[in-house]
Amino acid sequence: MNSAYTVSLQIPSAATYARLRTESGLSGKSAEAAARGLPRSLFAVQILLDGEPVGMGRVIGDGGCFYQVVDICVLPSHQGKGLGKVIMAEIMKFLDSDVPATGYVSLIADGEAQNLYAQFGFVLTAPRSVGMAWRRQPRSV
Repeated sequence: MNSAYTVSLQIPSAATYARLRTESGLSGKSAEAAARGLPRSLFAVQILLDGEPVGMGRVIGDGGCFYQVVDICVLPSHQGKGLGKVIMAEIMKFLDSDVPATGYVSLIADGEAQNLYAQFGFVLTAPRSVGMAWRRQPRSV
């Protein structure tokens, strides 16, 4: 990582969170969703360049039994510089110190991101288990 980048172990603001997600190609989240969810983060890390966030990651969960790594993203103009590895290294420090022996840590890997996560000990759970997501059905009026 270039020495111009710094690490901040702070939860991003809702505006920063929304910008990093969408500009990095992740799905957008409403201001309401961000305002509700961000304060409930168990851990957050941001990568800053001259004080401006260019990447982030979070851990969410119940703080004992279940943890999920989410929101790992780096702005496209800063990708390929090892920043994803820095984000994951900070997350792993938190997980190593905070997760009880029986705690379950999971994540959903999009595309080739599984190669990054494998470097940190994450393994595919299929075929024993597979990730699933609930899709909201349109409400009838």
